Amino acid sequence: MSLEGWTRDGLGELFDRVDHFEAKKQPSVEGAAALFFPPSSLRTRVSFERGVFEMGLQPITFPPETLDKSENLADVAGYLSAWVRLMVVRHSDISVLQRLADADVLPVINAMTDVNHPCEVLSDLYALSQEADIFSLRFLFVGADGNIARAWQEAAKAFGLSIVQSCPAELRVPGMPWQGNLMTAIADADVVITDGPGPHAEALTSYRVTAAVLEAAPSGIRFAPCPPFIRGREVSTDAIEHPAFVGYSFKQYLKPVQQAVMSWALGE
Repeated sequence: MSLEGWTRDGLGELFDRVDHFEAKKQPSVEGAAALFFPPSSLRTRVSFERGVFEMGLQPITFPPETLDKSENLADVAGYLSAWVRLMVVRHSDISVLQRLADADVLPVINAMTDVNHPCEVLSDLYALSQEADIFSLRFLFVGADGNIARAWQEAAKAFGLSIVQSCPAELRVPGMPWQGNLMTAIADADVVITDGPGPHAEALTSYRVTAAVLEAAPSGIRFAPCPPFIRGREVSTDAIEHPAFVGYSFKQYLKPVQQAVMSWALGE
């Protein structure tokens, strides 16, 4: 549901599972999985559907609106438990996921809500762990308060990561370390993350990450904008073409990380 309550040891155990999926050593699982995704979902849906299929489960996909009904969601989960082994849900309202999970009959995997996106963050952390000690890295989140910012805040608190947010003061995440000057913030960053501005595009214009911004960072900077990003909005084309950009390569790990999360939830 979130990264709250996770520990470094738990993260290490999860990454061990990811290694097994990467090496194709994980045993097959029988059954089916109920997935709930909107038509707009691309990377998360493809990686979950393909991941479920490769595990040996049959993916059965519905729009998230299927869960917006007067029927008690504990009853929905109760009926589905006869036919599927877990649920993967992308829904704006995290309370929908919580009510399904509270039925305690099926594992429920958070594929994104309006308040967090844990699998997205876990995949970036796994990617970084392949080339660095993630606990010594300095993370910079550039953007407004939102689900991606809060997911990184969850990770920072759970795993003791060093993270700073850069944005206008009025768009800060409560409790997250903050630096209003982007060029000052980038000078002490090893990893830069962005998110779409939502309704704050105008306020965040001066926080667009460009090649010039990346050039002001320490050598070896990694730039991992959260997709979907819009060139010319939160990022520039020359930033995406910069050697620091790791977006495409990092997101290949969405599938094995999500498979590891599902395997763990199933007790496999």
